[in-house]
Amino acid sequence: MMHTLLADYRCQLPRFKSDGLLRFHAAGVPLGWVSPEIAAFLQQHDARFAPLPQGFGLDAGLSLRSVQTAMRDAASALRTAGLVTGWRDEEYLCCAPDERGWPDTLQPLFRLERAAFRRFGLTSRAVHINGYTAKRTLWIGRRAASKAIDPGRLDNLAAGGLAAGEALLDCAIRELDEEAGIPADIAATLIPCGAVRSTRNEPDGTHDEILYCYDLLLPSGITPCNRDGEVAGFEELDWEEAARHLGEFTHDAGWVTADFLLRHHDAG
Repeated sequence: MMHTLLADYRCQLPRFKSDGLLRFHAAGVPLGWVSPEIAAFLQQHDARFAPLPQGFGLDAGLSLRSVQTAMRDAASALRTAGLVTGWRDEEYLCCAPDERGWPDTLQPLFRLERAAFRRFGLTSRAVHINGYTAKRTLWIGRRAASKAIDPGRLDNLAAGGLAAGEALLDCAIRELDEEAGIPADIAATLIPCGAVRSTRNEPDGTHDEILYCYDLLLPSGITPCNRDGEVAGFEELDWEEAARHLGEFTHDAGWVTADFLLRHHDAG
């Protein structure tokens, strides 16, 4: 039954389609996707954005400093035009792709406001933590109604985007503190469980994110408590019940939860 639920859910997750989109290039490498409408806006805003043989973007001859300036100016213009919302005053790091097409952190290119990443289809990175107990239950959060993305939907114990210059483990421990009130000594027992890539079309652009997955065994007596206002509350679900509610999760959190359930169910 569990395997059937998980298989059905994963088959229903949205998939990315590049139909009608232009491959976005900067610093001489393909980095994302833009719609023709966004491309026209960018070209009108700044002549450095232009059609390229392989798509659209900034000329490969621009220095990284010029690329940085152009991208920040473009994001600001998109915000002013109402084409980027949920501005956070927090930047993500955009890196050149490695041989798999994943961000190569040894080749950083520029930093950009996180809310603008989808408009350019850039690859972001995030941490997701499954908080579970020895009773075969999961602690599940419900996103606050004020969240700019996926308000009110179910989420992992804690999750968040990786800010530029932040280490993965530091990000995970910070999110556990802010979102779930988990003490640092418990958070430090996190177990890394690999990463998956979540890519799909969204109304505000292309969502493309590397999800770094962690498991955290919570001692008995620990009850999550939100501290930053981003989580409306928590509930403890047994694994089978969590599987039945996967459709209520954000797409990313649902994928990470399904991965947890599959791994632990198979392990007995």
